Amino acid sequence: MTSVPPTADPAIESAVSEAAAIGIPSALADLGDLVRIPGIAWPSFDQTQLERSAERVASLAEGTGVFDEVRVLRAAIPGTDEHGQPAVLATRAARGGKPTILLYAHHDVQPPGDDALWETPPFEPTVRDGRLYGRGAADDKAGIMTHIASLRAVREALGDDLELGVSMFIEGEEEYGSRSFAQFLSDNADALRADAIVVADSGNWDSTTPGLTVSLRGNARFTLKVRTLDHASHSGMFGGAVPDAMMATVRLLSTLWDADGAVAVDGMSERDAPTPEYSEETLRDEAGLLPGTTPIGRDSILSRIWNKPAVTVIGIDATSVESASNTLLPEVTVVISARVAPGQTGEEAYAALEKHLRANAPFGAELTFSDVDLGNGFLVDTSGWAVGLARQAMADGYGKDAVDLGVGGSIPFIADLVREFPDAQILVTGVEDPHSRAHSPNESLHLDTFRHAVATEALLLARMNAATV
Repeated sequence: MTSVPPTADPAIESAVSEAAAIGIPSALADLGDLVRIPGIAWPSFDQTQLERSAERVASLAEGTGVFDEVRVLRAAIPGTDEHGQPAVLATRAARGGKPTILLYAHHDVQPPGDDALWETPPFEPTVRDGRLYGRGAADDKAGIMTHIASLRAVREALGDDLELGVSMFIEGEEEYGSRSFAQFLSDNADALRADAIVVADSGNWDSTTPGLTVSLRGNARFTLKVRTLDHASHSGMFGGAVPDAMMATVRLLSTLWDADGAVAVDGMSERDAPTPEYSEETLRDEAGLLPGTTPIGRDSILSRIWNKPAVTVIGIDATSVESASNTLLPEVTVVISARVAPGQTGEEAYAALEKHLRANAPFGAELTFSDVDLGNGFLVDTSGWAVGLARQAMADGYGKDAVDLGVGGSIPFIADLVREFPDAQILVTGVEDPHSRAHSPNESLHLDTFRHAVATEALLLARMNAATV
């Protein structure tokens, strides 16, 4: 049982807030240094950059003066003889009967994509119009620096009175599927066990209004190969009688959605939950929807994003436009990414998708499924004391009450946290806003959002330091 006062001492809170504000310039400078390191977990990229990134994060953790021990570790990838990417684990034991908090973020980033689409180089941090641009500036190196900056602030304000237990886990392969995450938790369970866990890898309602993520969709991603011929054939000689793989693939994929663009797969569920007001105009602005393009789906826009499934074809292997010839294709391969409504498992959703596709394969096309990657969604128990502390800290740090958010994206490893630490309260926060463009060219961090996020987390830590267990 945890006893939590509504606030810490007002003088301490004032000192923490002042230290957090003063520390922003150095935190942003450190963030810029991290952005310059192109740490990408895909094997086709230079893996030594991830080692550089992990060592830099470890140095920042040591520099806070908070931790008893800081280590760079790797965990095995289950079912293989490989190890995952370097992660940073920093630990500090609780003193005086105080609770322990676990702070999570990740230091790996998405590939930059087409450099020509970036207005400034992806790994050269650039400030313009109140935003810091660069790959990882928001997702998720800003999450790392929120942790570091808030720890610096409470350490400076509290000194030896900081008795809160703190663990910090900065992962190195979140963007590449967190393949060793579950094993890392198992290997380091004692060091990671906490009363509350802050996952700084989500977003906010907008650049000035904080969000506390209370639901996340799961995911089911897989590769589908469609074959109709054992070799390519002349389209003039046999077209009209022989179904080529592209025709079969187009016909098959079209069955995944109804006329409104909503998912039409029996067995993929929806969640019934209220959503805040959110207009089509806001959707157009935040998503970049073209003027002549209409939204898809039914019911409120946020219910479509937060509470319903989505299916997207995210990759295709077929003859390129440059190599096109009058040929019937024997096979086409696509990658399908489904977002799964909170409350349904990734396994259940994938089973429904596979059943649907097999049942609707046109012309007897041969289907092969591979590279299946599944993750479960997440629903927060909002009744816990840590959630209450987080809401109040957000209200004080941003000057506005937090909005409870559902997120259309997925953070599958949270299910691993729930399984490994069932008694911990999980707080999903973040520094992104709807214009951060995570995973896209011109990713950016709103600087005022970052300042507010640091102030919020510093106050949360100070208030947890005033609690007892």
